[in-house]
Amino acid sequence: MTRPLDLIAAMPKIDLHLHLDGCVRPETLIRLARERKRPLPETEPERLLPYMQAAPDNANLTEYLTRFDFVLPHLQDAEALELAAFECVRQTADSGGLYVEVRFAPMLHTRESLSADDAIRSVIAGLRRGEAECGIPARAIVICMRHHDEALNIAAVEAAARFAGHGVGAVDLAGDESRFPTSAFRRVFEAAAALGLPVTIHAGEAAGPESIREAVERLGAVRIGHGVRAREDPEILAMLRERRIPLEMCPTSNIQTRAVPGWAAYPLRRYAAEGLVVTANTDNPTVSGTTIADEYRLLHERLDMAPREIAALVLNAADAAFLEPEAKQALKARVLSALASLGLAPDHKGA
Repeated sequence: MTRPLDLIAAMPKIDLHLHLDGCVRPETLIRLARERKRPLPETEPERLLPYMQAAPDNANLTEYLTRFDFVLPHLQDAEALELAAFECVRQTADSGGLYVEVRFAPMLHTRESLSADDAIRSVIAGLRRGEAECGIPARAIVICMRHHDEALNIAAVEAAARFAGHGVGAVDLAGDESRFPTSAFRRVFEAAAALGLPVTIHAGEAAGPESIREAVERLGAVRIGHGVRAREDPEILAMLRERRIPLEMCPTSNIQTRAVPGWAAYPLRRYAAEGLVVTANTDNPTVSGTTIADEYRLLHERLDMAPREIAALVLNAADAAFLEPEAKQALKARVLSALASLGLAPDHKGA
């Protein structure tokens, strides 16, 4: 009989919630800094990593987000963005991933010579290289930042629309939810709706469940990033269940940011049991020190989820992917085939 951990390691994986600037490896940052003659406090990967990774005693989301300030100055040209995007795909594939969505805020990469369109074009080029070399599809999600003004965020949405269906799958809202409420961004996402862009919103992470309601009912979110605090309001849970809104949950990150006090309180398995559409993702592989393979393994080790329960999350993710219809059908077929080979297809009795 195959051990559960072996089944989980072998099963196909999908990462719907991965931030480009949270996925840069220290080795890559050292290379980028050396080529651009930019100083770094350390030049050995293991000594540089503490500057890029959440501290063990990380207090909250605000502190967690400071790690991105260290990396962003090195992601200000086309070559750097293309390399970072490519490595996101490669890291996912190396963990058994069959699909990844890489999200980033183009306006954070325009400090030097790049325009928002340049930044998006560079990331898409890296994703396409990853697709070609790793054999898995990848799409970009363009982020609007909570600390940016309305005009800048609308410009990001308009830039995303120019690449919709050509590498960009959706738009997002991210940043410090505790300081910049979701309700302040209605006009930005009215613009996204007018342009026909699908929307996912970071909500119910550092703010309460009302942020999730606002994201769905006012901003048009068809997916929710994190959503861990939905558990605080039965009405929000019912809304998510009835509308079949997928949750992009990121266990390791959510615990590090103190969105949830620890694994014992982590609601993913409860949500799944209550009929919510749940997925498991990395958020920031480097900042959180994780991979998509680690996240799946931890669901078994810390939440006692069986391989069949985790396989259901993979199918949820395939259904929720921001892919063109034909590409989505191909992904779902590939996932089902891989699960069937492990005895984990929905109609197959197994682990």
